[in-house]
Amino acid sequence: MKNFEKLGISEDLVKGLSELNIITPTEIQQKVIPILLDGNTHIVGQASTGTGKTAAYGLPLLQQIDPELKEVQALILCPTRELSQQVAKQLFRFTKYYTKIFTEAVYGGEYIGKQITSLQRLTHIVVATPGRLIDLVKREAVNLSFVKTVILDEADEMLSRGFKNELDEILRSLPSVKSKWLFSATMPEGIKDIVKQHMSAKAVHIKESGKSVVNKQITHQYITCNDKAKLNTLMQFLKSEKENRGLIFCRTKAATRKLAKQLIAKNVATDAIHGDLLQKERDKVMRAFKNKNLQFLVATDVAARGIDIEALAFVVHYQLPESNEYYTHRSGRTARAGKDGLSLCLVNSAELKVLESYERKLGINFKELKT
Repeated sequence: MKNFEKLGISEDLVKGLSELNIITPTEIQQKVIPILLDGNTHIVGQASTGTGKTAAYGLPLLQQIDPELKEVQALILCPTRELSQQVAKQLFRFTKYYTKIFTEAVYGGEYIGKQITSLQRLTHIVVATPGRLIDLVKREAVNLSFVKTVILDEADEMLSRGFKNELDEILRSLPSVKSKWLFSATMPEGIKDIVKQHMSAKAVHIKESGKSVVNKQITHQYITCNDKAKLNTLMQFLKSEKENRGLIFCRTKAATRKLAKQLIAKNVATDAIHGDLLQKERDKVMRAFKNKNLQFLVATDVAARGIDIEALAFVVHYQLPESNEYYTHRSGRTARAGKDGLSLCLVNSAELKVLESYERKLGINFKELKT
């Protein structure tokens, strides 16, 4: 097992990592860091959520930035405002003892004038959602002509949010970029198209070992109950979790709102997060959750992307997701940074076939949780 210094990470960055209690490189970090440090690389990395992808690409990127060059040298594309903020925050934390590298996060849902002003400051790395980046480029608020590295983080989620055209436009506008790094938990056909169109035929493909594309720290369980008993079954489970915190997933905005209201009526400290919320409403709910004023959060698949709360003990699938990919992403909200976690499905007898499909396609095993 190599440590970060043996992988080629500088002593000052390692010192910052140790303060964040990041000591031992994860599998994906061990595999990609030495390759990325070589520079001028095209890489496609498939790794489950919560396995340290940000450090895997962020540490080599920081070492390749020239702090004396007062231009944007790297672009990181993310699907959501939350993930953009999270990535920028992590890069800042990594550099506590390192040469100062300046990162700016820009995304939709915030006044663009404020972001234009921020980009006038010294910026080496831009972390952006695709749509907002295109708006800023059209307004000539950001100069990408010095960019050497483009990173697509959670590329599959950017596609599921309908950003394919924006990604094509951005990547076509940067033909001279030497390094393109794509990271994704799953590899649907749309991702393969992007790789084929915009990346080298010699791109290095890296995948975690083993059949499973889901974080190995996650335990997968299910409870069989009919739909009428589902709410009471959920209540019993939440009570058994004592002080533990978690996410509860529904498939639709209406179901999310309804379940949150039902739980609140039973004095459960929770709230709903879904696509109909205004950004300020979403931020208010997220602050309450992060500050532990809420113990649980009821969420739709799309609204939960980018949420990175430490020490979430579990996720509950109150309604099963629409696809294998969403099961992977939902489950990845727990068991982050090397911790263990639980993914619990509440299913009726007819839905057991879906769990069997997850087992086959995702390389996981479910155990029944008796109530």
